[in-house]
Amino acid sequence: MSRLKREVINFKIDENVTLLQHISKENSLLNYVEVQVFKLAPGGSLTVTTEDREVCAVALTGKYKMCEGEHLFNSVGTRKSVFERIPTDSVYVPCKKELKIDCLEPGNIILCYTPSSDNKKITTLIRANENSIEARGKYNNKRLVHNILDDQSEIAENLLVVEVYTDSANWSSYPPHKHDQDNLPHESFLEETYYHEMDSDKGFVYQRVYTDDRILDETMAVYNQEMVIVPKGYHPVSVPDGYNGYYLNIMAGPTKIWKFNNEKDHEWIINRD
Repeated sequence: MSRLKREVINFKIDENVTLLQHISKENSLLNYVEVQVFKLAPGGSLTVTTEDREVCAVALTGKYKMCEGEHLFNSVGTRKSVFERIPTDSVYVPCKKELKIDCLEPGNIILCYTPSSDNKKITTLIRANENSIEARGKYNNKRLVHNILDDQSEIAENLLVVEVYTDSANWSSYPPHKHDQDNLPHESFLEETYYHEMDSDKGFVYQRVYTDDRILDETMAVYNQEMVIVPKGYHPVSVPDGYNGYYLNIMAGPTKIWKFNNEKDHEWIINRD
């Protein structure tokens, strides 16, 4: 297994809760991003203590009741498959709080964490209709984007969370770009993870993670519900013909600004007209 790829864990916590992914400082190269992905059946329950982190709980599929203190949100979630291509609901919880999640309809939920010290932030339901939607790219670089927490959002202190759909035979995160230098206003340092799903169990995508000096240079075949870690470097994704790809990005770093640079050798692709 690549040191940048995490395969499906399938660790059963109880009959209604299965841990699919867990990425942390202890088992990865990341310092700013932690991730957990759970599969839940009705009756399944999770309790999340944020401590010195903030968390965004994204209802990938299914429906949930979520409660933090006096904040109660019923029926969180909008879809049975991510490939319905509609936005979903999420719940943001600041540091030093406890979030209870109860599953109402079966599905998967992803918990996106990063360090936080701002205890004045407020637990917030991010409704599906509050996601901004963008169509990006042209030629064979087309993708559909749902912004859950972008760098302009005031809901979270440090987290950036976005969903991306890439159609068959298209590229995404392309031309290759990076954000691994704390050198604003030219570039920001943001670690990143990709949680991938395909619209067929047989489907896969390719993702490459590499630096200019090629000291880091890995290309991975990534299957359904696997994750890719991007501690630094460029990180393009290619979706083969016949399949459609989905991924959820989590980004975080010392500053909540998404300022990237394209690899100069391939930047001409943007303006080829």
